[in-house]
Amino acid sequence: MQRTRSYSAAKARGQTRSRASGTPPAAPPAPGASRARRSASQAGGESGAAARQPSAKPRPKQSSPRAQEAGPGQAPPELPRLPLPTSASPAASLPDLGDQRERWETFQKRQRLTFEGAAKLLLDTFEYQGLVKHTGGCHCGAVRFEVWASADLHIFDCNCSICKKKQNRHFIVPASRFKLLKGAESITTYTFNTHKAQHTFCKRCGVQSFYTPRSNPGGFGIAPHCLDEGTVRSVVIEEFNGTDWEKAMKEHKTIKNMSKE
Repeated sequence: MQRTRSYSAAKARGQTRSRASGTPPAAPPAPGASRARRSASQAGGESGAAARQPSAKPRPKQSSPRAQEAGPGQAPPELPRLPLPTSASPAASLPDLGDQRERWETFQKRQRLTFEGAAKLLLDTFEYQGLVKHTGGCHCGAVRFEVWASADLHIFDCNCSICKKKQNRHFIVPASRFKLLKGAESITTYTFNTHKAQHTFCKRCGVQSFYTPRSNPGGFGIAPHCLDEGTVRSVVIEEFNGTDWEKAMKEHKTIKNMSKE
């Protein structure tokens, strides 16, 4: 009702103005024309907004399968943090242990050993059965080594010209049982006469803690007085007549075998 009155009033005012100006009055808009204009205006606004947008839309980044599983608008679930594949993992690079696999892994975890550490313990126990691991070095600490040998040491006291002067008492081991832990750059070597014996000593403090004897070029002579305390149970000293070295070597029954496996 209110719309009809306002329309009639507007029509009357329009007719009055037309008479005054001499222009014929405009035809009244058809019913629903204003609604059509509004719809067209809205449509035009939407099409204009669409025209202002770039025609080529940027390609969306491909999401990971985890993000797709999470759904739009949701953060992908956090992945569990897996340990890096190192030798510390019990299952890393394990051979086929058969029924002993679970037992082996339990042993590693209990002892807190890597696979390499567990294998080393096994080898040390059975390969060097009856032996102990001695450690030692020079005076200043630049040279350090470890050696597998008996807790009961058989020491040679040689009286050759150089051994007498430097009091070179030593026990002999195969090269495979000796390991230089550090100090290769700190070692220098003295040789003389046949140059078969390699008298190695520390450049800094001058101490010879081990050397390669002429009698056993495939092994090492270890100075017992350069070992750390706690692993030597007993010592037996045998005198060796190094002043007549060739004759002493011929008469000795076991010295050559001491550097063999």
